[in-house]
Amino acid sequence: MQWNTYKLTLITMLAAVAVVGRIAFAAIPNAQPVTAIIILTGFWLGPLAAVITAFLTTFLTNMVLGMGIWTVWQVTAWGLIGIGAGLLGKFLPRLPVLGLSVYGLLSGLFFGVVMAFTMRAISQTFWGYYLAGIPFDLMHAASNFVFILVFYSVFEKLFIKYERRAQLAS
Repeated sequence: MQWNTYKLTLITMLAAVAVVGRIAFAAIPNAQPVTAIIILTGFWLGPLAAVITAFLTTFLTNMVLGMGIWTVWQVTAWGLIGIGAGLLGKFLPRLPVLGLSVYGLLSGLFFGVVMAFTMRAISQTFWGYYLAGIPFDLMHAASNFVFILVFYSVFEKLFIKYERRAQLAS
């Protein structure tokens, strides 16, 4: 898909929605729409768009919520999740919303594993950190599932509108 001003604007708008969503849901542990937005972005706009969204969202929200070594791991985890969603969109473009929601569920668990490596890099306590984080990972997984179900139809309309505009521009 061709890159143009409209696509870049769309990606930055999606990142802004993710930033606001993450900050708005900060009081609820691991229930935030960032992963779902990155998955939906990757599914419709491709892996690179998802990685850009992940990068922007992580750095902008961490300016408010706090930067640290985990920022690198958050970008890595969300970037890999976005790449996976982009590949799903490329090879399974007719994947039903339930299938994408299951991918979101698994992505929440994957995110927890990647984030546990943060502690491994710092203090050599991967298993303790990972096992203590399982309830939070399950919350993240469940919220991804729900957010994708809720956002799918709205985002689908947005991305279909984008595709029409992109076709008119080319």
